[in-house]
Amino acid sequence: MDRRTRDCPAALERRLLMIPENQRKQVEAQIMESYTSMYRLAYTYVKNPDDAMDIVQESVCKAISSSGELRSKPALKSWLCRIVVNTALDFLRRRSRETVSEAPPEEGREDVYRDLDTLRALDVLDEKERTVIVLRFFEDLKLQDIADVTGDNLNTVKTILYRSLKKLKIQLTEGASAS
Repeated sequence: MDRRTRDCPAALERRLLMIPENQRKQVEAQIMESYTSMYRLAYTYVKNPDDAMDIVQESVCKAISSSGELRSKPALKSWLCRIVVNTALDFLRRRSRETVSEAPPEEGREDVYRDLDTLRALDVLDEKERTVIVLRFFEDLKLQDIADVTGDNLNTVKTILYRSLKKLKIQLTEGASAS
């Protein structure tokens, strides 16, 4: 969604009217079905519940307004994941460019995950590796779907997956022996 459409509700409304209703409804249904997983995916990037919710909301707006560009229904879930990942990465880039304020950060309540060690171990991975691991094990996507989301070749995704698993194993093994 470009800035003109985002900043102008009338332009967004005109764009929505051009999208076939059945296609928009399919996207909306998939969003409702995937809302929790979209939130978890965003949260793994930003590690803040409010920011994760903002990312999901922005991703939903982008998905609905761009639903006319969707080519195939089977790719709908991976298309939504790709929007969430890209929105989260854009958010992190914007946040890294912002200046740090003097005010202390607000104390928030973090989401509860069963295995915090595993979640913390994801921090040793780079952006691409974390995306592959989260999509494969947290969102249960197939490798081909992950390749579609990341825009990488299937063999590249496999390489990233196995390299990431090796890093995680080392991190979790060292973490367990340090405790």
